[in-house]
Amino acid sequence: MGEVAALWRHPVKSLQGEPLTVAAVDEDGLRGDRSWGIRDGATGRILTGRREPRLLAAAASLGDDGEPAIHLPDGVVVHGAGEATDAALSAWLDRPVSLVTAAGAPGGQAEFFADATDDASQAIEWTMPPGRFVDALPLLVLTTASLRAGHQHHPDGEWDVRRFRPNVLVAVDDDGWVEDGWCGQTVRLGDVEVVPQAPCVRCTMVTRAQPALDRDLDIYRTIARHHGGNLGVWSTVRSPGTIRVGDPVELVGA
Repeated sequence: MGEVAALWRHPVKSLQGEPLTVAAVDEDGLRGDRSWGIRDGATGRILTGRREPRLLAAAASLGDDGEPAIHLPDGVVVHGAGEATDAALSAWLDRPVSLVTAAGAPGGQAEFFADATDDASQAIEWTMPPGRFVDALPLLVLTTASLRAGHQHHPDGEWDVRRFRPNVLVAVDDDGWVEDGWCGQTVRLGDVEVVPQAPCVRCTMVTRAQPALDRDLDIYRTIARHHGGNLGVWSTVRSPGTIRVGDPVELVGA
Protein backbone atom coordinates (compact mmCIF):
# COMPACT_ATOMS: atom_id res chain seq x y z
CA MET A 1 0.00 0.00 0.00
CA GLY A 2 2.85 2.37 0.80
CA GLU A 3 5.77 3.10 3.08
CA VAL A 4 6.71 5.54 5.81
CA ALA A 5 8.28 8.53 4.07
CA ALA A 6 8.90 10.76 7.11
CA LEU A 7 8.37 10.93 10.86
CA TRP A 8 7.95 14.15 12.81
CA ARG A 9 7.98 14.96 16.50
CA HIS A 10 6.91 18.38 17.78
CA PRO A 11 8.10 18.55 21.40
CA VAL A 12 6.65 22.02 22.03
CA LYS A 13 3.17 22.92 20.83
CA SER A 14 3.27 25.04 17.62
CA LEU A 15 7.06 25.31 17.43
CA GLN A 16 8.91 23.78 14.49
CA GLY A 17 9.40 20.07 15.07
CA GLU A 18 12.21 17.63 14.41
CA PRO A 19 12.35 14.96 11.71
CA LEU A 20 13.13 11.48 12.98
CA THR A 21 14.33 8.29 11.30
CA VAL A 22 12.89 6.11 14.05
CA ALA A 23 10.13 6.85 16.55
CA ALA A 24 8.69 5.06 19.56
CA VAL A 25 4.91 5.13 19.68
CA ASP A 26 3.03 4.68 22.95
CA GLU A 27 -0.69 4.23 23.50
CA ASP A 28 -1.10 8.00 23.74
CA GLY A 29 0.96 8.86 20.66
CA LEU A 30 4.48 9.37 19.38
CA ARG A 31 6.77 9.56 22.39
CA GLY A 32 7.65 13.15 23.26
CA ASP A 33 5.26 14.72 20.77
CA ARG A 34 3.42 17.85 21.98
CA SER A 35 4.60 17.08 25.50
CA TRP A 36 5.35 20.75 26.26
CA GLY A 37 3.63 24.05 25.62
CA ILE A 38 4.09 27.77 26.17
CA ARG A 39 1.49 29.14 28.57
CA ASP A 40 0.32 32.74 28.46
CA GLY A 41 0.72 34.22 31.93
CA ALA A 42 -2.22 36.59 31.49
CA THR A 43 -4.85 34.14 30.22
CA GLY A 44 -3.54 30.73 31.31
CA ARG A 45 -4.06 29.44 27.77
CA ILE A 46 -1.51 27.38 25.86
CA LEU A 47 -0.30 29.51 22.97
CA THR A 48 -0.57 28.14 19.46
CA GLY A 49 0.45 29.39 16.05
CA ARG A 50 -3.16 30.35 15.46
CA ARG A 51 -3.11 33.08 18.11
CA GLU A 52 0.66 33.68 18.11
CA PRO A 53 2.16 33.10 14.62
CA ARG A 54 5.68 33.90 15.84
CA LEU A 55 5.86 30.48 17.48
CA LEU A 56 6.49 28.89 14.09
CA ALA A 57 9.75 30.85 13.77
CA ALA A 58 11.28 28.88 16.66
CA ALA A 59 12.14 25.18 16.77
CA ALA A 60 12.31 22.51 19.45
CA SER A 61 14.11 19.20 19.77
CA LEU A 62 13.86 16.74 22.62
CA GLY A 63 16.88 16.04 24.80
CA ASP A 64 17.81 12.72 26.38
CA ASP A 65 16.39 14.05 29.65
CA GLY A 66 12.94 14.43 28.06
CA GLU A 67 13.08 18.22 28.14
CA PRO A 68 13.15 20.36 25.00
CA ALA A 69 15.94 22.49 23.60
CA ILE A 70 14.30 25.57 22.08
CA HIS A 71 16.06 27.45 19.31
CA LEU A 72 14.79 31.03 19.10
CA PRO A 73 14.93 33.07 15.86
CA ASP A 74 17.74 35.30 17.17
CA GLY A 75 20.00 32.29 17.75
CA VAL A 76 19.42 31.99 21.50
CA VAL A 77 19.03 28.38 22.67
CA VAL A 78 17.37 27.51 25.97
CA HIS A 79 16.97 24.07 27.51
CA GLY A 80 14.21 22.72 29.70
CA ALA A 81 11.77 24.38 32.02
CA GLY A 82 12.84 27.06 34.47
CA GLU A 83 13.29 30.75 35.10
CA ALA A 84 15.96 31.26 32.42
CA THR A 85 13.78 29.67 29.75
CA ASP A 86 10.68 31.59 30.82
CA ALA A 87 12.63 34.86 30.78
CA ALA A 88 13.99 34.22 27.27
CA LEU A 89 10.56 33.21 25.92
CA SER A 90 8.87 36.20 27.57
CA ALA A 91 11.44 38.60 26.10
CA TRP A 92 10.96 37.07 22.66
CA LEU A 93 7.15 37.19 22.73
CA ASP A 94 6.87 40.50 24.62
CA ARG A 95 4.56 39.05 27.26
CA PRO A 96 4.93 36.92 30.40
CA VAL A 97 4.90 33.26 29.37
CA SER A 98 6.24 30.00 30.75
CA LEU A 99 7.25 26.62 29.38
CA VAL A 100 5.00 23.96 30.92
CA THR A 101 4.71 20.20 30.66
CA ALA A 102 1.50 18.44 29.63
CA ALA A 103 2.37 15.38 31.72
CA GLY A 104 -0.10 14.87 34.52
CA ALA A 105 -1.99 18.02 33.64
CA PRO A 106 -5.65 18.39 32.64
CA GLY A 107 -6.38 19.40 29.08
CA GLY A 108 -4.92 22.77 28.19
CA GLN A 109 -7.05 25.63 26.92
CA ALA A 110 -6.28 27.10 23.49
CA GLU A 111 -8.00 29.08 20.74
CA PHE A 112 -8.77 28.95 17.03
CA PHE A 113 -10.39 31.52 14.74
CA ALA A 114 -13.91 31.10 13.41
CA ASP A 115 -12.64 32.13 9.95
CA ALA A 116 -9.34 30.43 9.17
CA THR A 117 -8.43 33.19 6.72
CA ASP A 118 -9.23 36.13 9.02
CA ASP A 119 -7.32 36.67 12.26
CA ALA A 120 -9.84 39.36 13.21
CA SER A 121 -12.69 36.84 13.29
CA GLN A 122 -14.09 35.42 16.51
CA ALA A 123 -11.62 33.46 18.65
CA ILE A 124 -13.13 30.19 19.85
CA GLU A 125 -11.70 28.37 22.86
CA TRP A 126 -11.38 24.61 23.07
CA THR A 127 -9.88 22.14 25.53
CA MET A 128 -7.15 19.75 24.43
CA PRO A 129 -7.05 16.15 25.69
CA PRO A 130 -5.20 15.67 29.00
CA GLY A 131 -1.58 14.55 29.04
CA ARG A 132 -0.48 16.07 25.72
CA PHE A 133 -1.03 19.34 23.93
CA VAL A 134 -2.55 17.67 20.86
CA ASP A 135 -5.57 19.18 19.14
CA ALA A 136 -7.66 16.02 19.09
CA LEU A 137 -6.32 12.45 18.96
CA PRO A 138 -2.86 10.96 19.60
CA LEU A 139 -1.44 10.60 16.10
CA LEU A 140 -1.80 12.54 12.85
CA VAL A 141 -1.20 10.60 9.62
CA LEU A 142 -0.91 12.19 6.16
CA THR A 143 -0.18 10.76 2.72
CA THR A 144 1.83 12.12 -0.18
CA ALA A 145 -1.29 11.60 -2.31
CA SER A 146 -3.13 14.31 -0.37
CA LEU A 147 -0.21 16.71 -0.78
CA ARG A 148 -0.25 16.04 -4.53
CA ALA A 149 -4.01 16.54 -4.65
CA GLY A 150 -3.70 19.89 -2.95
CA HIS A 151 -0.91 20.93 -5.30
CA GLN A 152 -2.99 20.02 -8.34
CA HIS A 153 -5.70 22.43 -7.18
CA HIS A 154 -3.27 25.19 -6.12
CA PRO A 155 -0.04 24.65 -8.07
CA ASP A 156 1.43 28.00 -7.04
CA GLY A 157 1.33 27.02 -3.38
CA GLU A 158 4.13 25.42 -1.38
CA TRP A 159 2.60 22.16 -0.17
CA ASP A 160 5.47 21.53 2.21
CA VAL A 161 4.71 18.85 4.78
CA ARG A 162 5.78 21.22 7.57
CA ARG A 163 2.61 23.27 7.03
CA PHE A 164 0.47 20.30 8.03
CA ARG A 165 2.50 19.00 11.01
CA PRO A 166 1.79 15.25 10.77
CA ASN A 167 3.53 12.66 12.89
CA VAL A 168 3.68 10.20 10.00
CA LEU A 169 3.89 10.95 6.28
CA VAL A 170 3.06 7.89 4.16
CA ALA A 171 4.28 7.66 0.57
CA VAL A 172 1.64 6.13 -1.72
CA ASP A 173 1.30 5.89 -5.49
CA ASP A 174 -2.48 6.36 -5.50
CA ASP A 175 -4.17 9.67 -6.27
CA GLY A 176 -6.67 11.66 -4.25
CA TRP A 177 -7.30 12.00 -0.54
CA VAL A 178 -6.26 8.41 0.09
CA GLU A 179 -6.09 8.29 3.89
CA ASP A 180 -9.76 9.24 4.26
CA GLY A 181 -10.60 5.72 3.17
CA TRP A 182 -8.57 4.27 6.04
CA CYS A 183 -10.90 5.63 8.72
CA GLY A 184 -12.29 2.83 10.86
CA GLN A 185 -9.70 0.34 9.61
CA THR A 186 -6.48 -0.85 11.23
CA VAL A 187 -3.30 0.36 9.54
CA ARG A 188 0.07 -1.22 10.28
CA LEU A 189 3.06 1.15 10.23
CA GLY A 190 6.16 -0.96 10.84
CA ASP A 191 5.24 -2.89 13.98
CA VAL A 192 2.74 -0.25 15.15
CA GLU A 193 -0.98 -0.58 14.50
CA VAL A 194 -3.16 2.52 14.41
CA VAL A 195 -6.82 3.14 13.67
CA PRO A 196 -7.59 6.36 11.76
CA GLN A 197 -10.75 7.76 13.29
CA ALA A 198 -11.62 10.95 11.46
CA PRO A 199 -10.24 13.47 8.95
CA CYS A 200 -8.26 16.33 10.44
CA VAL A 201 -10.20 19.59 10.23
CA ARG A 202 -7.72 22.28 9.22
CA CYS A 203 -7.40 25.86 10.41
CA THR A 204 -5.31 28.98 9.92
CA MET A 205 -2.13 27.12 10.96
CA VAL A 206 -1.69 25.74 7.43
CA THR A 207 -1.55 29.30 6.04
CA ARG A 208 1.10 30.62 8.44
CA ALA A 209 4.53 31.82 7.41
CA GLN A 210 7.46 29.86 8.77
CA PRO A 211 11.15 29.53 7.85
CA ALA A 212 11.44 29.26 4.04
CA LEU A 213 7.62 29.31 3.65
CA ASP A 214 5.53 32.43 2.99
CA ARG A 215 2.06 32.97 4.35
CA ASP A 216 -0.50 31.58 1.89
CA LEU A 217 -4.22 31.89 2.62
CA ASP A 218 -4.99 29.96 -0.55
CA ILE A 219 -3.60 26.79 1.04
CA TYR A 220 -6.56 26.73 3.40
CA ARG A 221 -9.00 28.01 0.79
CA THR A 222 -7.98 25.16 -1.51
CA ILE A 223 -8.50 22.53 1.17
CA ALA A 224 -11.84 24.07 2.12
CA ARG A 225 -13.06 24.32 -1.48
CA HIS A 226 -11.97 20.89 -2.65
CA HIS A 227 -11.98 18.72 0.46
CA GLY A 228 -14.25 20.21 3.08
CA GLY A 229 -11.37 21.77 4.99
CA ASN A 230 -9.86 18.37 5.86
CA LEU A 231 -6.35 17.02 5.30
CA GLY A 232 -4.85 13.94 6.93
CA VAL A 233 -6.47 11.68 9.53
CA TRP A 234 -6.50 11.71 13.33
CA SER A 235 -5.66 8.25 14.61
CA THR A 236 -5.65 6.23 17.81
CA VAL A 237 -2.96 3.69 18.66
CA ARG A 238 -4.12 0.09 18.75
CA SER A 239 -0.72 -1.55 19.20
CA PRO A 240 2.32 0.50 20.37
CA GLY A 241 5.81 -0.13 19.07
CA THR A 242 8.42 1.42 16.80
CA ILE A 243 8.11 3.05 13.39
CA ARG A 244 11.07 3.65 11.06
CA VAL A 245 11.34 5.63 7.87
CA GLY A 246 11.03 3.09 5.04
CA ASP A 247 8.77 0.73 7.00
CA PRO A 248 5.93 -0.78 4.95
CA VAL A 249 2.40 0.52 5.51
CA GLU A 250 -0.53 -1.82 5.01
CA LEU A 251 -4.16 -2.26 5.90
CA VAL A 252 -4.56 -5.13 8.36
CA GLY A 253 -6.82 -7.82 6.93
CA ALA A 254 -6.83 -6.27 3.45
